[in-house]
Amino acid sequence: MTLFQLLDYASVAVFAASGALAASRKQLDIIGFLFLAGVTGTGGGTLRDLVLGVPVFWVINPDYVLVCSAVAMIVYFTAHLVESRYKLLLWLDAIGLALFSTIGAAKGLEISGSPTIAIISGVLTATFGGILRDLLAHEPSVLLRPEVYVTAALVGAAVFTLTDFANFPPVVDAAIAMAAAFIIRGGALKFGWAFPLYKPRPGRKPEDII
Repeated sequence: MTLFQLLDYASVAVFAASGALAASRKQLDIIGFLFLAGVTGTGGGTLRDLVLGVPVFWVINPDYVLVCSAVAMIVYFTAHLVESRYKLLLWLDAIGLALFSTIGAAKGLEISGSPTIAIISGVLTATFGGILRDLLAHEPSVLLRPEVYVTAALVGAAVFTLTDFANFPPVVDAAIAMAAAFIIRGGALKFGWAFPLYKPRPGRKPEDII
């Protein structure tokens, strides 16, 4: 098994765990756990593959579905041991985001050869599963939280692309990119890093418009 295959399995497992934790917070049955774990674990990669026009990864290799199912079962029997499941969900999401932004960028670069497509591929892979999870579980969307989220995926994917073009060894590419994405997202969760919010100004009165 190659480094990137191992990271891919780890990414799917971590995101599947966050989906199963969301199911535990909503007190769903085992089917709900399996569904949310599967959607969260494979959602980003599915969108990535559809956009890139390649066979969907879990259709080619159903082991990814088995990984999601195994993680869902584990969380189903152990989630009650975790005191703050939403906090754990957010940190698992941060780990998954760091992993998936790297994997997505690597696949985008491999398929297209384009740095732009690689970065977009990394962002889609890293964020879409979590967005689906929150939408289906009626959780507060990570996308709409005030602290940075998509930016962390963007940085991870961009760093991987840059280090790859600098001909760093693949393991170094992956390590630097994952560290960059996790530090940004982790710092956002820990310290509330955020961009300034949009503050709309009142519209002008019709008589003031010349």
